[in-house]
Amino acid sequence: MKERLVILGAGESGVGTAILGKAKGFDVFVSDFGSIKEQYRNELIENNIAFEEGTHTEMHILNADVVMKSPGIPEKAPIIKKITEKGIRIISEIEFAGKYTNAQTICITGSNGKTTTTMLTYELLKLAGFKVGLAGNVGTSFARQVATESFTHYVIELSSFQLDGMFDFKADIAVLMNITPDHLDRYNYNMQEYVDSKFRIIQNQTSADAFIFFSDDQIVMDEVNKRRVKSEMFPFTLQPAENQQGASVIDHTIKVNVNQNLFEMSIYDLALQGKHNTCNSMAAAIIGKIAGIRNEFIRECLAGFGGVEHRLEKYLSVHGIEFVNDSKATNINSTWYALESMAKPTVWIVGGVDKGNDYSELFDLARNKVKAIICLGVDNSKIVNAFNGIVPEIIETSSMEHAVKSAYFMAEKGDVVLLSPACASFDLFNNYEDRGKQFKEAVRNL
Repeated sequence: MKERLVILGAGESGVGTAILGKAKGFDVFVSDFGSIKEQYRNELIENNIAFEEGTHTEMHILNADVVMKSPGIPEKAPIIKKITEKGIRIISEIEFAGKYTNAQTICITGSNGKTTTTMLTYELLKLAGFKVGLAGNVGTSFARQVATESFTHYVIELSSFQLDGMFDFKADIAVLMNITPDHLDRYNYNMQEYVDSKFRIIQNQTSADAFIFFSDDQIVMDEVNKRRVKSEMFPFTLQPAENQQGASVIDHTIKVNVNQNLFEMSIYDLALQGKHNTCNSMAAAIIGKIAGIRNEFIRECLAGFGGVEHRLEKYLSVHGIEFVNDSKATNINSTWYALESMAKPTVWIVGGVDKGNDYSELFDLARNKVKAIICLGVDNSKIVNAFNGIVPEIIETSSMEHAVKSAYFMAEKGDVVLLSPACASFDLFNNYEDRGKQFKEAVRNL
């Protein structure tokens, strides 16, 4: 009898898993509590895969041998509790797909910087001629690619939610950018639970594998020192560190050392500027050296990389005012990096669904760099109260059009208007991409 695979959520990861599951001989059923996008519904029909939408029918779900759930479905959801009570195994798409590929996996996680580092690494491997897939939180689902492609390498961006559903999967190269409080509502407001989730990136690693991590992050280092890490360790730091495995910055130059294979490059030659981007570039360079990529390819990629949409994306200049789209900044730490990299007087658009933010971490940067704040959210009171007396002008808005017009009015030639919300988007937008696209449209319409 066929093993029954039930998939909760019919987005990219769910439908990709369904296609792979069918190819591997599973009895597949897909259930989505919401409505399924037309393209995915059509794919399920074309592939003759049973599905439902708008409900979770327990009799079709609780007979599963294994359940793959979308990372967006919380553990507290009623159907998840029932599946758990029945003792049915719940896994992530990455765990499921990983069983069916022998490709090398480069897995990247962290509270900030993981998308940029993932894209940098993917572009680097592609430039060097590798047959490489881009998966996880970006690109096409890992499962779909395992079913339809023949890549030798995958660069996979992993959120803590995806890591939570991974048990036997192993990253050949694991990268941990940093850990700051984020998504704590999903971890019982317990920081250690969130840290443990992030450190699942190195589970199952052996001495033949690599672990790349940011050694300036105290939370990361406390955890590394507590654990017996089996893999070879490659720390990166913004401090000078002569002859250390990994990477450091000495005299404004990135110095990378992987088993005495060296690479160096001036930070001023990097396409992506700012301390956070120096970190992203160092992590990608270490991966490049581990993968045996020639220095000229690493230099070419780091000097020419165009960046990631919605992440400190320099969009347009209007009458000498530069508009920067950092909609992907959904927490305080991301916004700290954005403000830290601003070199001109800044009008800052901030707000949305607050995830328990402590805005005091931004006070010094706001005092020194921000000439006006434009609040963009349904409830802006926490931001207004926090920055009152720190930033001279604070304006409240509840639509992107109003926010952009207000920012344009407040800015002068030579200033920057920065959308870096430090908050989730779903009070006024579908997601951070929708927020970023609306920002760019409003700027175009000025």
